[in-house]
Amino acid sequence: MSAQKRTMSDVGTGILGFVGLSALAGVLVTAAVTPALAVTGMAANNGISMFENLPGYLEIDELSQKTDIYATQPDGSPALLASFFDENREEVAWDAISQYVKDAAVSGEDPRFYEHGGVDIQGTIRGAVSTYILNKDVQGGSSITQQYVKNVLINNGVREATTEEDKQAAYDAATETSPERKLKEMRYAIALEKKFSKDDILKGYLNIAAFGGRVYGIESAAQYYYGTTSANVTLAQAASLIAIVNHPEKFRLDQPESEENGAATVNDKGEPVPYAANKQRRDYILDEMLKGGKITQEEHDAAIAEPVTPAIHEPSTGCVTAQGSAYFCDYVKNIILNNYDDPNTPEVDEGRQLLQTEGLQVYTTLDLELQNKAETAVAENVPYADPRFDVGSVAVGVQPGTGRVLFMAQNKKFTEDPEVAATSPEFTSINYSTDHDYGGSAGFQPGSTYKVFTLAEWLNEGHSLRETFNGARRGFTTFNNSCEGGTFQVSPAWNPRNDDGRVANNAVDATAWSVNSSFVAMASQLDLCKLKQTAQAFGVHRADGGELGMNPSDVLGTQEVAPVTMAAAFAGIANNGLTCTPIAIDRIVKADGEEIPPPASTCTQSVTPEVAHAMEYAMQQTFAGGGTATASDPGTGVPHIGKTGTTDNAFDTWMIGASTKVATAVWVGNVTGGDNRTNLRETSFDSGSAATARHRIWPAIMELADNKYGGDEFPEPDESAFKQVLVDVPQVAGLSFDQAKAALEAAGFVVEDGGQQESNQPAGTVSGTDPSGQAGKGSTIRVFTSSGKSNGTTVPDLTGMNVVQAKAALDAAGLRMKGGGGNPTGTVTSQDPAPGTSVERGDEVTVNFDGGGAPGND
Repeated sequence: MSAQKRTMSDVGTGILGFVGLSALAGVLVTAAVTPALAVTGMAANNGISMFENLPGYLEIDELSQKTDIYATQPDGSPALLASFFDENREEVAWDAISQYVKDAAVSGEDPRFYEHGGVDIQGTIRGAVSTYILNKDVQGGSSITQQYVKNVLINNGVREATTEEDKQAAYDAATETSPERKLKEMRYAIALEKKFSKDDILKGYLNIAAFGGRVYGIESAAQYYYGTTSANVTLAQAASLIAIVNHPEKFRLDQPESEENGAATVNDKGEPVPYAANKQRRDYILDEMLKGGKITQEEHDAAIAEPVTPAIHEPSTGCVTAQGSAYFCDYVKNIILNNYDDPNTPEVDEGRQLLQTEGLQVYTTLDLELQNKAETAVAENVPYADPRFDVGSVAVGVQPGTGRVLFMAQNKKFTEDPEVAATSPEFTSINYSTDHDYGGSAGFQPGSTYKVFTLAEWLNEGHSLRETFNGARRGFTTFNNSCEGGTFQVSPAWNPRNDDGRVANNAVDATAWSVNSSFVAMASQLDLCKLKQTAQAFGVHRADGGELGMNPSDVLGTQEVAPVTMAAAFAGIANNGLTCTPIAIDRIVKADGEEIPPPASTCTQSVTPEVAHAMEYAMQQTFAGGGTATASDPGTGVPHIGKTGTTDNAFDTWMIGASTKVATAVWVGNVTGGDNRTNLRETSFDSGSAATARHRIWPAIMELADNKYGGDEFPEPDESAFKQVLVDVPQVAGLSFDQAKAALEAAGFVVEDGGQQESNQPAGTVSGTDPSGQAGKGSTIRVFTSSGKSNGTTVPDLTGMNVVQAKAALDAAGLRMKGGGGNPTGTVTSQDPAPGTSVERGDEVTVNFDGGGAPGND
């Protein structure tokens, strides 16, 4: 209220207000509180009529309470990560509140609380005189019941508001200084006294009252100001806490330098006395408790002698308090924010209200033991910041079969302060593990880890692990994408580079050695549209929410994806092809005990179990000698599948793999794009080469995961996964080289010029191919042209020779051996053509061995 002098008109209005309020207060007391008194006259009757027309029923909404988020400790017990609240409040039962607190509240705020019927007439008239006649500070004069009513009206209005403006308006309406508001408050108070016991009202008051800042309720106040509970506060502490409710901002105990709280007061030595205002109010309450017989003189004197010495315990507010687990905490927060909004009420942020006000107990999937190991592994191998480039790293783990996210570590310190994030490269609010809509970045290129989806589609289409193709580096011009019109040409030809000179001509070797040209060769025989759909079946999507692309280069992993997405996809491969979307919450319990269903994992059979088992076989070979994941083998004896990834110029490096129990994705790379990116193969950290940091992080985590969760053998693939697909090689002898090349390519082969050889064919025409007859689909056929010279030879006698001897004899004669029958470990019993037959060099000789039966193809 303004401190300026009132005009006579203002004073007159104040007097009228006071008279009206006093009359109505008298009527109120007469009608509902102290029937022994008698009031007569028209004014009283009119007052009763007006008062009875006010609403008398007060709906008490649930109080705003803090949400607690928990992880799981090694012993299985929950560990608090962080809390969220608009109002830091924890409701407690009557028996959980110290008697000192109850007596201090009554003695200090409403000594006649247990005597009146909701309104204390003496206090009401005193407050009206001070406020409306003497123009002093607003004096409430309210009973505890009336104060409870006011706080309930504030709570109800604020909780129903959808904007900050609406919240302020609700608060202003519930606290305005007017006779009308006071009358309504009194009417509600009387109604409450008829419905609830005094103890219930006092308990409600102590749970709802404001204690300064965002601290509400006696339990949170005791925890915040003294690090104890409302059941265990001392007498002096109880009185200091109850002092706060009289004027929360003036008497709060976390602002010792506040002028309002007495910092300007000095003792007899001239020293500032912190909390002098609170002490003065506290001591008044202690005096009133003594007068009322609530405490002894000895208790009183001892409490008076105590200085006010709060021990502030900052509440766990937001994910910054979760320290190393802060990014997982932020993921959980965004899951709640994103999944509980009602699309029919866009103006209301139900997710935020649920998180900030409903007192949830959120039990997450986080395994603190694995989380701590992941945090340590990342911190020991990747710095928080690097002056050379914007370095980033994450390690995230997903449980196959459930989608539960077990850990989520990052090489940064969490902050929600944009100024801190902008000025210190060690801090960020961005969670590199997740999608943009869940607090993450726009994602990172997964590089060669993405090749597993080409492997999956290769097997989906009926190709086998041992089926041959031309994996040599060369230019590719023709691809098929049925989503975008079918076959198309690439010009100029795309000639992807390989890391080394190794050539892989089947899917197993291509996976073990991660040969780019081999996977592009496989993709050139597939439909890129179906390849994209297979990736999507494993839950793969762009982290920025855009449409997943499928250009030829995407075979090598150029789409930006979140690490948790890749971890979940590999968990699906390890789980017999059944992929479960990531989840981070096991249970959500409201303050009243009601359970809210958390967002559930959706499990999809991404590929058949048979295809998954074949993928697992190939991906296990990455850990074998010479495989790209060999350096990540934790040596636990638990089987693993895996795939490495390195993008162009080694800007991003990955190691993703899984046991049957835990899938882990590790990324180390450049956070930002542009010219300031660094090739990780050309730099080092304190821990060693930057490009191999992934191979130090992954096994450190998986060693613990294997020892804790174990891991089963991956099922053996069906025999069909190893079949060699043979097709007829067209007869092209006598054709020109170009004609032969066209015919062979049309049959699905890759053509290589084998040079000239002696032949009976005309010079310059094709003399033959290697192989001839049949060959693996997609394999390379060497085409020879005739020199015009004779190419004749004689078939040697192979009778009695073993397979090695027979092959050597045929090689010497320029002929090729073809198995005809029997056991190849035996000796030759017959051959076709017969010994001494004149044939052309390069022709085949069918050889039969003793033992019977047809030999198989590997």
